[in-house]
Amino acid sequence: MKIQNYQNHIRWYAPHHFILLPLLFIALCLGFYKMFNDETNQLIWLLFSVSIFFMLCMQLMVRQHYALGNQNRIVRLEFRLRYFEVFGKSSEEAENQLSFSQIAALRFANDIEFKILLTRAISENLSSDSIKKSIQNWQADNMRV
Repeated sequence: MKIQNYQNHIRWYAPHHFILLPLLFIALCLGFYKMFNDETNQLIWLLFSVSIFFMLCMQLMVRQHYALGNQNRIVRLEFRLRYFEVFGKSSEEAENQLSFSQIAALRFANDIEFKILLTRAISENLSSDSIKKSIQNWQADNMRV
């Protein structure tokens, strides 16, 4: 496994991004092609293609929504635990001043940089991208969805 850093921290899930979504796009194109070129079953192809496409899209969106919602909850819990381990107190005050994207970006910093970047994120309102770019010792998150 290669070392994770700012340039390569985005994860792709091959079955979803490179198989299922392209197949859905191909199915949609085929449905439209058949709809315009099969004069006898034009309405049937239209209804069938549109309903199947929307059902698959809804299934994908719900699946993604559940996974991301769960992942976001875990990231917040990790932040709270880490904050307590580093500072020995509740993270509620700091958490209320940060956006979720800032909290998520801080998870890539080691404990020393976490303290510094947390302070900067609150005082300077650093964007999540700025936080990530400021990290010198990147801590990989290889277990996320």
